[in-house]
Amino acid sequence: MPISRRQLLRSGALAASFSLLNSVRPAFAETASPKDGAWTHGLSLFGDVKYPANFPHFDYVNPTAPKGGVVRQTAVGTFDNFNMVVAGVKGSIGAIGEIYEALTVSSLDEVSTQYGLLAEAMSYPADCSSVTYRLRKEAKWHDGKPVTPDDVIFSLEAFKKYHPFYSAYYRHVTKAEKAGPREIKFTFDAPGNRELPQILGQLTVLPKHYWEGTGSDGKPRDIGATTLEPPISSGPYKIKNFVPGRTIVLERVKDYWGNGININVGRNNFDELRYEYFRDSTVALEAFKGDQIDWRSENSAKNWATAYDFPAVTDKRVVLEEFPNRTVGVMQAFAFNIRRDKFKDPRVRRAMNFAFDFEEMNRQIFFSQYKRIASYFEGTELASSGLPQGRELEILETVRDQVPPEVFTTQYTNPVGGSPENVRNNLREGLRLLKSAGYEIKDRKLVDAKTGAPFELELLTYDPSFERVLLFFKPSLERMGMTVSVRTVDATQYENRLRNWDFDVVVNSWAESLSPGNEQREFWGSQAAEMPGSRNIIGIKNAAIDKLIERVIYTKDREDLVAATKALDRVLLWHHFVVPQWTYGKIRTARWDRFGHPSEMPKYGMSAFPEIWWFDADKAGKIGRRS
Repeated sequence: MPISRRQLLRSGALAASFSLLNSVRPAFAETASPKDGAWTHGLSLFGDVKYPANFPHFDYVNPTAPKGGVVRQTAVGTFDNFNMVVAGVKGSIGAIGEIYEALTVSSLDEVSTQYGLLAEAMSYPADCSSVTYRLRKEAKWHDGKPVTPDDVIFSLEAFKKYHPFYSAYYRHVTKAEKAGPREIKFTFDAPGNRELPQILGQLTVLPKHYWEGTGSDGKPRDIGATTLEPPISSGPYKIKNFVPGRTIVLERVKDYWGNGININVGRNNFDELRYEYFRDSTVALEAFKGDQIDWRSENSAKNWATAYDFPAVTDKRVVLEEFPNRTVGVMQAFAFNIRRDKFKDPRVRRAMNFAFDFEEMNRQIFFSQYKRIASYFEGTELASSGLPQGRELEILETVRDQVPPEVFTTQYTNPVGGSPENVRNNLREGLRLLKSAGYEIKDRKLVDAKTGAPFELELLTYDPSFERVLLFFKPSLERMGMTVSVRTVDATQYENRLRNWDFDVVVNSWAESLSPGNEQREFWGSQAAEMPGSRNIIGIKNAAIDKLIERVIYTKDREDLVAATKALDRVLLWHHFVVPQWTYGKIRTARWDRFGHPSEMPKYGMSAFPEIWWFDADKAGKIGRRS
């Protein structure tokens, strides 16, 4: 599906939701920002915006794409909530992203560029101390009422009050006020945070009159609670029907207010988006094979190599296609809960990396498709490498006494396995690290040398298909004397355990844009460490890291941003907060051949499905009717 930063922020509850982000940041020196206080239709980090005011449509869409048809997609897990304000904090949010809108929308063929959606224009001063958005006069809720500044202010206040991520993300917004009949001004606590003007454009706008009204049960609605009452929204789709925990059907709003605006030409072409929920990804795959599902994104290397050999693939009724990921970097890893005493020593965490034989796992169960991750910004120019130099070194010198000395002397690398000799050497080094951290082997068990308590840990997941990864890792840890259990729980229990920090080790992923900023506080900042629902699941509380995060946020040009991000990356790596896993530079997809897409796909959109695709009746007729 198309990628936006807003989708990433919404999906923070589940690490494996794999909603990634499109980078979005305004700038000082490099941005073709409006003159101090002038209105503009778009904002970009890297020079001028591509599209002029009143452009007819994005270049990557088919402006004459037919409207119609149904697309059936899968979702793994369950849902019991349609309230975005508490998503990731309470309940499990349903797949309803297409019903909501923000003030702006990202362009998929530019880096860090946004254009007005609910807002027709925006303006901010050169010092980025505030931003003002002007709403489109035609913007309306599905009940016909106009979208107003009061709705925007209400939405910001609700997200800040009830959602810990947004509370941190927008904490520098000190005031939101109506500045005109269709204008909202956001004032910040200090100048210089050049990301803030644009991230306000990503705010999901909710109807104040709806949430302050009475629900179908006759009781006042509570925006701080979960609900399965289909909400009023303003987007191109609305909820048609649903079966709790099983199915959600969204229907295209025929009289959608935004049908005629340029950014929507050629987009939102399907009449219905249907999401079928499966508790098990294996069952979801079988449903796809049985033509119960039209589109599937495949995250399993094993499945990609072996599971798509059924007749419909052979006779081209099912199309397998990979789309390049040029948009994001990612850290996917075994993540430690360092709130627990046994994981506080970085030598223990590093020892577990020495126990992880990625090379053998890659051969045995991934068909050698992956490469090892060696950066929190893997796959981007922001990834650190070699030894720090130049501007990056200058930044690191400001925290020299607060970071591991290896940051300055040694290039970070993961241990390399893949052969019996390497494995033996790695386990030997792992045991050395554990001994230096105060552990010893007694009766073939790793115990605390002072207390005699055994070293026990639980590898936790919610996805049965990932058990094979955990079970591959388990024997290596046991060879170092650890007592290891693997536990799979349902998605709801998994979320609740993460929110309450009730875990030892989980698999988590952090998607990183090409221009990181305020979200880094949520990922690694001290304030988020004890905030239930935050993405700092590791529990990092580190003054040097906090300082480097602020350095990233307050950079003033691209060169400085790259240097500051590399410095942050290097310090995170040398604290050994995670055991890095693997990555793949493409998005694997499988689809029944019933759909069309533009001949020129957007550079930063990955598959851009279903946003710019359409139902192709001719193709559908050739491959037969759905089951």
